[in-house]
Amino acid sequence: MTETPQSVIIIDDHPLFRKGLIQLLRTVPGFRLVAEAADGKEGIAHILRLRPDLLLLDLNMKDMSGLEVLRFVKQADLDTRVVMVTVSDAAEDLVAALRAGADGYLLKDMEPEEMVEALKSAAAGRIVVSDALTHLMAAALRQEKRPESASAAGLTEREQRILERIAGGLSNKQIARELDIAEGTVKVHVKHLLRKLNFRSRVEAAVWAVEHMRTER
Repeated sequence: MTETPQSVIIIDDHPLFRKGLIQLLRTVPGFRLVAEAADGKEGIAHILRLRPDLLLLDLNMKDMSGLEVLRFVKQADLDTRVVMVTVSDAAEDLVAALRAGADGYLLKDMEPEEMVEALKSAAAGRIVVSDALTHLMAAALRQEKRPESASAAGLTEREQRILERIAGGLSNKQIARELDIAEGTVKVHVKHLLRKLNFRSRVEAAVWAVEHMRTER
C-alpha cells in the first residue's frame, strides 16, 4: 500500500452488499471512499468528477452492465484501476471482463480478510483474481490457439523480462522502476507483446507466462 490514501468509488445495485463493502473498507487504513452509486450512469458521473484511484464494480446491474461501465472507464483513458466484484464465477464473464481491461475479478463470497488483502494488492498495482477462478482462466486460454513458447511468439529479450514481471503481478510503474526504463516504454513493450501473443489483456498474458515460460528455463 502507498502512504497516500487510495480514493475509492463503489458501484453496486445491491444496497446490503454495497454497505457491507463500505464498512469493510473503513476498517482498512489506506482507503478513502469518495462516492458510491447504485447504477452505472450515476457511477460514471462520480468517476468523471472525482477520478478515483480504484473502482469496485458489480458485473450484473439492471440499467447498465458492469462491462459497459468498465469499457467506458478504459476508453476515457483514466488512471482508475477497475476491480469487478461479482457473484458470477462463469468463465465467460471472467474472460470478458479481463479482456475489456479489468484490473481484477473478485467473488462476493470471499472471506472479508481475503477481500481486504486482494484490494490492498489491487491498490499496489497488481492484478487480482479470486483463487477459485484462476484455473477457469487457464482452461479458457488452452482452448484457443496460442504460441507454445516465448521464442515461438517472437518475443524479444526485453519483452520476455517485462512479461515475467507482469506474471509476478507488477504494474507498469513497478516494472519501469525495476528495469530502470520509462513507464511509457514499458507500455509500448506491453502493447507489442500482447499483440504477438494474440491477447487483449495483461492478465491473459500473465496466466500464459506462468504456464509456458517456466517450462522453457
